[in-house]
Amino acid sequence: MSHLYAVVVGAIVLTLLVVSLTRLGKVKTKADYLVAGRTLPAFVLVFTLLSSWIGSGSLLGAAENAYNHGFVAIWQAAGGWAGLLLIYFIAPRARRSAQFTIPDLLEARYNQTARVLGVIAVLFAYTAITSYQFIGGGDILSLIFPNVITPVLGEYIIAAFVIVFTAIAGMSSVAYMDVFIGLLATITMLIALPVLMHSVGGWSGFHASLPPSHFTALGDDTFMQALELFVPTCLLMLGNQAMYQKFFSAKSEKDARVAVVGWIIGTVILETVIVVLAMLGHVLAMRKHESPFPREILAFTSLHSLPGLLGALLMGAIFAKIVSTANNFLFSPATNLVNDIFVRYISPEASNKRILIVSRLMVVLLGVWALYQALHTGSVLKKTLYAYTIYSAALTPVILAAFYSKRANAAGAVSAIFAGTFITVFWDSSFIHNHLPAVLAQRDAIFPALIVAVLCLVVVSAFTQTPRKDQVAIFFGEQA
Repeated sequence: MSHLYAVVVGAIVLTLLVVSLTRLGKVKTKADYLVAGRTLPAFVLVFTLLSSWIGSGSLLGAAENAYNHGFVAIWQAAGGWAGLLLIYFIAPRARRSAQFTIPDLLEARYNQTARVLGVIAVLFAYTAITSYQFIGGGDILSLIFPNVITPVLGEYIIAAFVIVFTAIAGMSSVAYMDVFIGLLATITMLIALPVLMHSVGGWSGFHASLPPSHFTALGDDTFMQALELFVPTCLLMLGNQAMYQKFFSAKSEKDARVAVVGWIIGTVILETVIVVLAMLGHVLAMRKHESPFPREILAFTSLHSLPGLLGALLMGAIFAKIVSTANNFLFSPATNLVNDIFVRYISPEASNKRILIVSRLMVVLLGVWALYQALHTGSVLKKTLYAYTIYSAALTPVILAAFYSKRANAAGAVSAIFAGTFITVFWDSSFIHNHLPAVLAQRDAIFPALIVAVLCLVVVSAFTQTPRKDQVAIFFGEQA
């Protein structure tokens, strides 16, 4: 059986490598590498958006939550769905601005300080997200080859795969790999669901096998705990740089908007299926008196509870999804260091050839940093929420204000980015907790960080100079 799984995973790796090498010849300029020459059609955008969003945060973090608590895990996914509904109206505006990165957008709308602080926030959040993709990939390789590959060795192997794939052709490579990955994952998960449901005796057998709380809206959680899953995911979705880079890469505003419709449908279906698959896996593991790690439940179920080929394909799809998400979230901060630091401040006249070399070097360096974080991470769910909170509190409010508030200005944005990042990074420190009431210290960082960031944005903007007309014109479709 392990030979079949090895063949499937090997075939997927080979396919991804072929796609990357095929796109390599089309990458000749900075725009080709960073935003695929702004040529991506709606069909490609749908699958690259879907693949970049659904990674280890869903396949490990949400699955771990579903295994332990049931349908309450939907709250994490639903935050993304709510964000997607709002994104439908943001996507054309993002494409119209024609930037390369979120810090590009922050400087155009605010100032250079906002750009630099935006880079810092993205680096913290996105390398953290990349790190737990490495954990997920390492877990899968260890399950397939238990006597050969340990989870830690698997993390090293996955990191090497991701760094090579991402460095080869940039956004063009990432986007076209995602088409293959998105199709594979969607088809295999939809086939696996009824097969596993039948294995547990249908809905009645499923429902009878788990505690009643697993099928309620809140499970064992409070409403506040559910919101602490919902809000960071929603705000990450709204401000997600990897997503905006896809919109910047679209052929047109129409392609960007059409892609969001397909993305909404695909995300709602797949994230719901992931939660149900994790719960079904829990039932089957209990019946066999097995105790897998909760975060590994989808891969474990593929290996032990599905027919050979289907199990291998689902395992391969999970593996590919993790690689895809790692590609996207590693590539994104690398573009920040190149476009927002190197080209902007160090070598403005750099040739396209030099920019491409530096871009690939940044992918390697950030990949090594993400691997270091992976080797020192415990809970994937906790790491997920940490990464989401940094981005949600520091960047999402100022990104949304760029598109929807003519009054938000540079001083307000800078204070908001700094406050959101600072509170999130230091929230769990003993110094902070020793000076807070227990009722606050026990809460996750999302609401304190978000509230302070929004207050800074609104209050500081209100008491400082109104932004220039040229700073807001392009974001509102006006003449400067």
